[in-house]
Amino acid sequence: MLIRYGYEITLNCQQPTALVCLLSVHEDRAADIRAPETVLTTPQVATSTYLDLFGNRCLRLVAPAGDLTIWGDATIEDDGRLDGVFPDAREMPVPELPDACLTYLMGSRYCETDRLSQTAWDLFGTLAPGWGRVQAICDFVHNHIRFDYMQARSTRSAFETYHERVGVCRDFAHLAVTFCRCLNIPARYVNGHLGDIGVPVVDPMDFSAWIEVFLDGAWHTFDPRNNVRRIGRIVVARGRDAADIPLVNSFGPHVLKSFRVWTYEVQGVPPM
Repeated sequence: MLIRYGYEITLNCQQPTALVCLLSVHEDRAADIRAPETVLTTPQVATSTYLDLFGNRCLRLVAPAGDLTIWGDATIEDDGRLDGVFPDAREMPVPELPDACLTYLMGSRYCETDRLSQTAWDLFGTLAPGWGRVQAICDFVHNHIRFDYMQARSTRSAFETYHERVGVCRDFAHLAVTFCRCLNIPARYVNGHLGDIGVPVVDPMDFSAWIEVFLDGAWHTFDPRNNVRRIGRIVVARGRDAADIPLVNSFGPHVLKSFRVWTYEVQGVPPM
């Protein structure tokens, strides 16, 4: 299947302000792109790209004083399958984990493993290790938190989410990541596009957050917010938590004036 995705973001800066934006599809999906991403700015400004420490593609530019609109659009080919389920996938002892996984066991800005470790072991410590225990974590988080856009707060941590019991998709992801790490299961935060393909359409669309967990030598997708298998996830960025992969990182004050995202199945773009 073919999925068209994109965004339009307008910022206002009082003075020229450096920006780093993580908005492009992740490099590991580059071979699936069928209509290459077009990125335009209004007014037109010089841009450059680089890969960060996590392998995410970053757009670098300087926003002029006043309004700046960043618009991007592309089409990607997807296998159209639901998220995989691997019930026999096992947890790996820490000494057997690849070096690159160890950073995803540590506490981070929004994932306070030190403050939630005892809670995690009390809730999940007696469960059989493996896929089922990770799914139990996602089940708990899904049922424990009430989703509410109006209660979104950019500073809310996993510890606060656990006690406040409200949040948006990033809060669901942070709490599930933290519980996994407390149990010595590597987990990382993912930001990307998730269109309403195969499920009822809910507007307005937005970027989504979910998690990836390392089991049996591979990274696997879990989604504590939706907690159902979905079609057509498009990864934009991965990191320890949302602090590593903000959509827009501005090195100076800015005001978000408008924000629009689209992700939907299309026909008629020939495969490369």
